[in-house]
Amino acid sequence: MNLSPIWGCLTIFIVCPLLGGIPLIDWITYAITGRQLRKLGTGNISVSAAFYHGGKLAGILAVLSEAAKGIIAVLLARIFFPVGSVWEIVAIIALVMGRYWIGKSAGTTNAVWGIVAHDPIAAGLTWLISLVSFTIIRDRTTGKYGALVLLVVIIGLRNPDHLEYAVATFALASLLAWIYQNIPDDLDLTDNTTQASTNKMFRFFQGDTSIINLNSRLNANQVGAKAANLSWLKRKGYPVVEGWILRPGDNLEALIAALEPSPQSPLIVRSSAVGEDSATASAAGQYLSILDVTSKEKLRSAIISCQTSYSHSNAVEYRRHNRQSNESIAVLIQKQIEGIYSGVAFSRDPVERLNDTVAVEALPGKATKIVSGRFTPQRYRVAIPDASLSDATISVTAENAQDDQIVIPADIIESAALLAREMEDLFEGIPQDLEWTYDGNKLWLLQVRPITTLQPIWTRRIAAEVIPGKIRPLTWSINQPLTCGVWGKLFTIVLGDRARDLNFEETATLHFASAYFNVTLLGTIFRRMGLPPESLEFLTRGAAFTKPPLITTIKNLSGLWRLFKREWSLGKSFEGDRLKFEPILSVMVEQSANELSPAELIDRINTILGLLDKVTYYNILAPLSLAIRQAIFKVNEAELDHSQTPEVRAVKTLAEVATQTRKLLTAEKITFDSSASLFAHIAENPEGTSIIERFNLWLSEYGYLSEVATDIAVPRWRDKPSIPRQMFTRFFFDAQGAKQAQSSVILQQSWKAKLIQKRLDLKAVVGETYNRLLANLRWSFLALEQQWLDRGLIDNSGDIFLLKLEEIVSLVEQDAPTIGQLSQLIKQRKQQWQQDKKLTSMPKLIYGKPEASALITPAVSNSQRKFQGIGTGVGQVEGVIKIVYSLEQMTKIDSQTILVVPYTDAGWSPILARAGGLISEVGGRLSHGAIVAREYKIPAVMDLTNATNLLQDGQRVRINGQTGIVEILD
Repeated sequence: MNLSPIWGCLTIFIVCPLLGGIPLIDWITYAITGRQLRKLGTGNISVSAAFYHGGKLAGILAVLSEAAKGIIAVLLARIFFPVGSVWEIVAIIALVMGRYWIGKSAGTTNAVWGIVAHDPIAAGLTWLISLVSFTIIRDRTTGKYGALVLLVVIIGLRNPDHLEYAVATFALASLLAWIYQNIPDDLDLTDNTTQASTNKMFRFFQGDTSIINLNSRLNANQVGAKAANLSWLKRKGYPVVEGWILRPGDNLEALIAALEPSPQSPLIVRSSAVGEDSATASAAGQYLSILDVTSKEKLRSAIISCQTSYSHSNAVEYRRHNRQSNESIAVLIQKQIEGIYSGVAFSRDPVERLNDTVAVEALPGKATKIVSGRFTPQRYRVAIPDASLSDATISVTAENAQDDQIVIPADIIESAALLAREMEDLFEGIPQDLEWTYDGNKLWLLQVRPITTLQPIWTRRIAAEVIPGKIRPLTWSINQPLTCGVWGKLFTIVLGDRARDLNFEETATLHFASAYFNVTLLGTIFRRMGLPPESLEFLTRGAAFTKPPLITTIKNLSGLWRLFKREWSLGKSFEGDRLKFEPILSVMVEQSANELSPAELIDRINTILGLLDKVTYYNILAPLSLAIRQAIFKVNEAELDHSQTPEVRAVKTLAEVATQTRKLLTAEKITFDSSASLFAHIAENPEGTSIIERFNLWLSEYGYLSEVATDIAVPRWRDKPSIPRQMFTRFFFDAQGAKQAQSSVILQQSWKAKLIQKRLDLKAVVGETYNRLLANLRWSFLALEQQWLDRGLIDNSGDIFLLKLEEIVSLVEQDAPTIGQLSQLIKQRKQQWQQDKKLTSMPKLIYGKPEASALITPAVSNSQRKFQGIGTGVGQVEGVIKIVYSLEQMTKIDSQTILVVPYTDAGWSPILARAGGLISEVGGRLSHGAIVAREYKIPAVMDLTNATNLLQDGQRVRINGQTGIVEILD
């Protein structure tokens, strides 16, 4: 038997990837320059990176090393296979795979020289035609992908009788194309830091120097979100000012030559960095914007200054604080609009987060006056009614109007507010911050970006159904990890490695003791799974849910197949696990929790939690499976039999007992209808004993049920038998109702309905197991609580539900908890619980993490030791005043320092990161200081007139970033 092909395959699929992964380029560059490529620029360890960061010598040696790899891969294949065989192309593919997955680069040089070694004629033709075409067309993307297509065609034509050559080359080209989509291009880097010896080469291969404008389709990963968003909106027909983009690496002089700035037609130069205006970081004011550019010389200077601002210390610190990598910066040049009125608008108020109005700030003149922090804007609150309320009108309320101010027309404020909400709808329900200006004829849209401090978005929808009402700490400390963990497992089945960076523990949280789901996280998951954009709208507003695009479905086929296999075998899997559940539940029935010691109770609790971890998986997937099958087969609910669900069985059985009781007592005249009177009468009746026994038997079987089965703090029917007794009484006196409860219909089901019925029955069995486990969990905690009550550790029944699971376990394990500390903890939790209980009307959506005071309108004090400004950040803090007029006079600043300044701009960002709070004499919610303060999560109060005189160094104050109140404490 000839083993050469076998050893050849092993060599190709093991040695070639390892060869590709050897970081020779990184070693070469480090030896010449002392710099590590993985820590520079794009992080690629590529030939172009070596030229860019290491210079000509490093680049040439990099080419030689990677060319040698390509040639070696082909020579290795020739040891085991004939010269020129298709296995040589397969070896190049294996080499490129190792180059990408291990070596962190595309492997283009490896592939080029590997093809040269395999078929010099095909390589030469491809190179010649591609070079000529690129010189003429000058478009890098077209040249790159065109060369791949050309290579497949030429090798296919040179081997017309051997289709495998074309197939293998197509696989190689597809792999390289996929890598190009998933790796940054070093040719996108700017040339101002390139090695001088390689500038000309980079300029040639960077390609087309034609001017890109806002009518073009732009990629945010290349030109930043600011320019990409404006381009998208302009192409949709929104009033976006005409503009041009200088991408990283583009020819500056070509752009300057094409534009004609003048005093009559001034331009504005703005940054559009990668990572700026993103969902997690706004980068407000971190990079330069230059107005009134009236000549070509000023334009050149402004562009260079804007590019240079990317490396300013405050910008670098901002990216470091927000964990952003150093990417690149594009420059956006637009015609400057001479605004009569300008302002900013938040589609959702970033401070009063539960207020459903649009926050608008405006001033006469240019929009830059608003965000500069040097002027106090006019503030408006615009209430936009639901679209379904046709007779409702939009209302505009001015909050700080003064007699000497120029009045801004209400219709302009209203238009800005409507535009803000429209932007929110366009960007998948994510709150947006926009800048606008009005020139006397049109309201222009200058900038749109997500409100970073209103992330994540939380929805009460679905969560209110899963676990309604107010939730105590013990319940949440159990339910949250169980639910989030299972959802994480399900999403990971589909996403695989793409789920690694997702924190599924953040899927759900409590706001004021009410459960909410993380719409932002779920939206990210939906997009990765290829679900349609309106998935967020489906969660937040109940919008229709359309079918996902076919291409995204194909992309997720492997993950969907894994989920399908789980769904298909769900019933069989549960039956296997059920054999483990039932014996443990039987033991719990036979041995009451009241008979166990605290340590034994903790063991039982841990056992139940271990089972719940498995059952919760079935309890989530079974209803999903039912819903998906029902949607696919379009089976009507009327065709399904729900009689096997525990709740239906319980009611039906109780109605039967009540009906039989009525028959036994028919000869007697009963004139009362209260459950207490009825059961007293039954007890006096000769037949009463058997009736009570049957009722108690029913209660022992269904006593695990309750109004909210998912909340273990809610009493079960066994704990509070008055509830089922009242149900029994209603059935006793309502013969028709009892009859209806007992009725059953024999359905003639189609094969589709039978298929769905199996899932419905599985859901019922799973739900019963889940609820029984939760009930036994509750009874275990109640037994432990009773022992603590007997020992005097706690004072009242129900107090144990105010503790968290880990706290209870810790208390039992140490066996001698400090009663004072425990009582104080329970007291604090009880006070918070009572406050949360009063908040009965919870919003459907919550943005970010609002303070409790957001639900209660605070009273403004007129005391001379209290001052009212504009609250622009969440939370409150106590600290010591430090009045600062400029950055030059800065001394020690820490978390106890409350900065008092005449104004703020972006330069204060690093200082604010260290301070405990901020007070500014001027500014609004949308000024730079306010935005930065919110991102650094420090309380800030703006527009406190004359603050530098009213307050003194060394005074201890309390500032409330929510209410805007500053209080002197001493």
